[in-house]
Amino acid sequence: MAMNVISDIAAPQVDLELRGIAKNFGDFVALEHVDLSIERGEFVAIMGPSGCGKTTLLRIVAGLESMSSGQLLLRGQDISALPVHKRSTRLVWQNFALFPHLNVRQNIAFGLTLGRHDKAAVKAKVDEIAELVQLGQFLDRRVSQLSGGQKQRVGIARALVTEPEILLLDEPLSALDAHLRIRMQSEMKRLQQRLGLSFLYVTHNQSEAFSMADRVVVMNKGRIEQYGPPEEIYTRPRTHFVAEFVGSNNIFDGKVVDMQDGLIRVQCADAIISAAAGERPPGKGSTVSLVVQADKVRSSPIGMPGENMLGAVLSGREFTGSQVIYYLETASGGEVKMVAQEPFSQTGRAAINMAMQLYWSPADTVVLRPNIVPGVENMPGRHSYVALGT
Repeated sequence: MAMNVISDIAAPQVDLELRGIAKNFGDFVALEHVDLSIERGEFVAIMGPSGCGKTTLLRIVAGLESMSSGQLLLRGQDISALPVHKRSTRLVWQNFALFPHLNVRQNIAFGLTLGRHDKAAVKAKVDEIAELVQLGQFLDRRVSQLSGGQKQRVGIARALVTEPEILLLDEPLSALDAHLRIRMQSEMKRLQQRLGLSFLYVTHNQSEAFSMADRVVVMNKGRIEQYGPPEEIYTRPRTHFVAEFVGSNNIFDGKVVDMQDGLIRVQCADAIISAAAGERPPGKGSTVSLVVQADKVRSSPIGMPGENMLGAVLSGREFTGSQVIYYLETASGGEVKMVAQEPFSQTGRAAINMAMQLYWSPADTVVLRPNIVPGVENMPGRHSYVALGT
């Protein structure tokens, strides 16, 4: 019996479950069979290019948009047909959506005043939430007297005061300047951890997603391309799209020509490149794509077995403050990026149009192979690439 109790305690609790969510606007497919599960107290970020469906998905969860098909469960309860006001979800908008004629206290209390709440209880709850988001001293101020970061806190407090089971955030930091946005990221993560509340956070900003989220969803054309911890998304992209969209990756296309000593050798346009074979290596003659992070590329060898080498010409460089991004061109006209951690004083050592040799480890090379999207095998343009071993 004790063993069963321990097992039950260890089992993760699911806050939100999306099953086969689809949304069509006429002939346009905005969402295509989206499955997603969010555990209790988890911070999940959804990112992707404009038009990928991330905001539509959030609006469906909030009840602001109907779904064409699928099922939506909140802590086991089917809320697919529930109207907005009956869902225990709250949405924080990117433009704050505050009431300018109300002060901070009145804005925060607005959600409570729609129901039957004792005035003393409302005041106590507003005071508690205001202290939590560091607004206690601003409760009597007009909204117009607040900074951007303070307005954002009011929006979050107004959502939290109704005690939702999950908080939905639609690019809540996009209206803030860069410095304040970075500070608010850490504040929001601390708040989420303190509350133990699930956050579903939509953003186009990769640094926001990676710095705050426990897991990241990458969407493209209405589908989820990859879902996992930030470090996995960044270092082990599973599809060609994710490799292009996330971080700063180099992608080489080619065919497998050999496999030996745990390495596959791929003939690419400018060189034969080696990569770790993995558990399910592609066969000889297979078409694959190789993904190498720009910060794994070096301008000098370390003498390891099978180390990759590629010749290129320096075409430009960009100093970003903490690092330098080198842009190089191969003999076939392909672009290669190399990120180096070095002071600004050293960036002028390599002259533009100078020939360079680039090196990286086979272990730092992710192998993607073609995969047909299920159900659309005969449709042109619906091929993707998936990582080996997935």
